[in-house]
Amino acid sequence: MTIIATLLIAVTVLLHIGFLVLEMFLWTGPQGRKAFRMSQERAEATKVLAANQGLYNGFLAAGLLWSLIASPPEFAFQLKLFFLVCVIVAAIYGAWSVKPRILLVQGGPAILALLFTVLAS
Repeated sequence: MTIIATLLIAVTVLLHIGFLVLEMFLWTGPQGRKAFRMSQERAEATKVLAANQGLYNGFLAAGLLWSLIASPPEFAFQLKLFFLVCVIVAAIYGAWSVKPRILLVQGGPAILALLFTVLAS
């Protein structure tokens, strides 16, 4: 269970690093516009907001990465719970406010990671 939980947290970290890169650096380029189905004009108009979102995704990734290397184990567990719940809340809000698919893409791995983290404890 612990290995599965760790792998799912690592997947969540990688996803959020990817979101950071996409939102902070690729937003106005072809990859960002294609991923979010935007015109160049819309991408330019929203690039500051997207960069802010990307930064928050980076903080989530950093927190989850910290949780994987933190000590003692009790503290690492608390970090895992906190940052996974943050990701899940963000995914729920994104699903409600933007599109339901966000819950699956952003929240799915975090929900599974939370489940396996709790089961492994």
